[in-house]
Amino acid sequence: MTLRKQFLAGVSLAITLGVAGQAQAGSFFERINTYPVYKTLGEGVDPATQTSAEIISATKDGNTLVFSDSPAEAVVFVDVSDATAPAPKGRVALDGEPTSVSVGASFAYAGVNTSADYVNPTGHLAVIALSDMGITAKCDVKGQPDSVATSPDGKFVVIAIENERDEDLNDGVIPQMPAGHLAIFDLDENGAPTNCDNVRIVDMTGFAEVAPTDPEPEFVSINSRNQAVVTLQENNHLAIVDLATGEVTANFSAGKVTVENIPVKKDRMSDASGSIVDVPREPDAVAWLDDERFVTANEGDYKGGSRGFTIWNVTGDVLFDSGAQMEHLGMETGHYPAKRASKKGTEPEGVAVGTFGGETYIFVNSERGNFVAVYKDTGAEPEYVQILPTHVGPEGSIALPSRNLFVVANEVDEDGVRAQVSLYEFGAEEASYPMVVSAKDAETGAPIGWGALSGLAADPEDANKLFAVTDSFYDKSKILTLDISSKPAQITSAVILQGTDTPKYDLEGIAVAKAGGFWVASEGNLEKEMNHLLLKVAADGTVEEEITLPEDLVAQSKRHSFEGVAEFERDGQTLVAVAVQREWKDDPKGMVKLAIYNPSDKSWGFVHYPLDAPTSAAGGWVGLSEIVSLGGEDFLILERDNQGGEFATIKQITKVSLSGVTPVAYGSELPVVTKTKVKDILPELQASHGWVLDKPEGLTVTAAGEVILVTDNDGVDDAPGATELFNLGPVSDLK
Repeated sequence: MTLRKQFLAGVSLAITLGVAGQAQAGSFFERINTYPVYKTLGEGVDPATQTSAEIISATKDGNTLVFSDSPAEAVVFVDVSDATAPAPKGRVALDGEPTSVSVGASFAYAGVNTSADYVNPTGHLAVIALSDMGITAKCDVKGQPDSVATSPDGKFVVIAIENERDEDLNDGVIPQMPAGHLAIFDLDENGAPTNCDNVRIVDMTGFAEVAPTDPEPEFVSINSRNQAVVTLQENNHLAIVDLATGEVTANFSAGKVTVENIPVKKDRMSDASGSIVDVPREPDAVAWLDDERFVTANEGDYKGGSRGFTIWNVTGDVLFDSGAQMEHLGMETGHYPAKRASKKGTEPEGVAVGTFGGETYIFVNSERGNFVAVYKDTGAEPEYVQILPTHVGPEGSIALPSRNLFVVANEVDEDGVRAQVSLYEFGAEEASYPMVVSAKDAETGAPIGWGALSGLAADPEDANKLFAVTDSFYDKSKILTLDISSKPAQITSAVILQGTDTPKYDLEGIAVAKAGGFWVASEGNLEKEMNHLLLKVAADGTVEEEITLPEDLVAQSKRHSFEGVAEFERDGQTLVAVAVQREWKDDPKGMVKLAIYNPSDKSWGFVHYPLDAPTSAAGGWVGLSEIVSLGGEDFLILERDNQGGEFATIKQITKVSLSGVTPVAYGSELPVVTKTKVKDILPELQASHGWVLDKPEGLTVTAAGEVILVTDNDGVDDAPGATELFNLGPVSDLK
């Protein structure tokens, strides 16, 4: 198969199969737990201490996970004998930064970086006894270690000694000495290194076309023949090493790839308007499929990264290349990291292989898209199975067939996001995720790019049709049409807002207008010169009118402004209600405005809505995300705190009525509506066994009276990236 045909096959595979795959019932993976790393910190340690979960391994029985925590300079042990209830087992402090860890029968082997600088790289292999988690040996590896692997038969431990480059020196261009190498330790029958003081060094210089004097081994994997496959990422090269002899038996370039119809612009848009041409694959992680084939995740680091994965044989033949599949999968499921489109796209970094139910599965991590693509090995072109949502920054992963588990280490721990270990169980009857996908764009043949859904509206006549808007994460605002008649729901079309001089909107709410088109709320941010606007928009996306608030009120505004919008009737007049998310300068504490616009005389009136006080242990705030007309003067309100995970406490739907309440002009004392809590939505948000998403943002009631809720994934930027869509049942049940 030519590379062009491989590319086209990859595209058709992702689009034709969608996200459901063709796997048989009972052969899907389902997330069963997400375990925060901070829970492994010792007694008395501040839970806010930065943690991480990077490279992960497990004991042979699969009951204990072992992973590297770089910020803490530690290796962490977690008991998963009950996979639904992980428990901390211990932490091993290291004299340096752990780069990787691999577990054998009796010991865990951790690569430890002790380098003072790039010119004088140093490091060692820490040998940690599983019996008591004590360090029994520290073996010099003659440089800065990266990946560590243990042979299946327990005879060897191999370390890729990267001696990484200084990216600030000469723009990161290699060569930069000293050169890296491969380090081999021979193990005795108990798993202890017999050559701890005399590591075997495999010279990797002279092979690559790129900087042959400066090989930088990145990742290593060992097959049952005790052959190690080594990626030289920056050198765009691969090598096979016989561990018994230390001989490089094969080496070959990782080659170049052209990938078409993918996002490449520096602006924030998930579109298929570009391509990458003759880009070096620059593989990162690697895993054996069998003794003759292996798979690489082609993240790129230096000059390339082909945004996909490749299956090779031991002589260097490309058996399959995924082309645009990973990119299109991210676009199709709302997981595309548009902020990174001009660099590495979905950034495939990790790869794992495991046999479940008699079939071999390939797991490819998207570090920036926060997902794992699961494929079934067929011996030829792999069969796409499903996408698994992860937490932020999936780095390492491991398949544990003996436990029916697949595990992902998520490394990011910043900006309110905590590092996690995610556990998935094999055997589900169907894939529960994704909940929303997109159809193909007719012009490009690629999926319609989407994400950051921030408002919902229902078609008043078609019970299966919804409309959604995307917020200011993207440089262009979209109105999307959704078909919810099947699972997952499908985005069938999109229009871009256009027709005014306003360069950018911050869409947070949408309502279908009785007279045609839509009412759309643009939250705005005065610090970024974005006004708080109510927009009248035609069905084709043309902005027909921009409606502003009174100037003296705008002077009291804050960043958290317009959210939901709803059209309703009062005394024979068509009015529009807009929910303001949080208190402004002139609001009493705990009160936010519902703004009522009268299109006939272009006037504004206001009432106050009483917020619940924050109850989360993490503090934070409570605000509004949506308002939905129930007919007449009754409304549903989506009220939430800004907390995620176990810190989330207020995620609820309330009911209010304007009947008997007269909105008043700004400057008057505002009447206060009475609210009734009618639905706690925390159980729905907790059902995925992931980090509870902090932003339920869109709410609507269909023409059939069903209540639909959607979450905002923040464009997969420092956020888990999952979009969850729920049918909460008949609106009549909300009492």
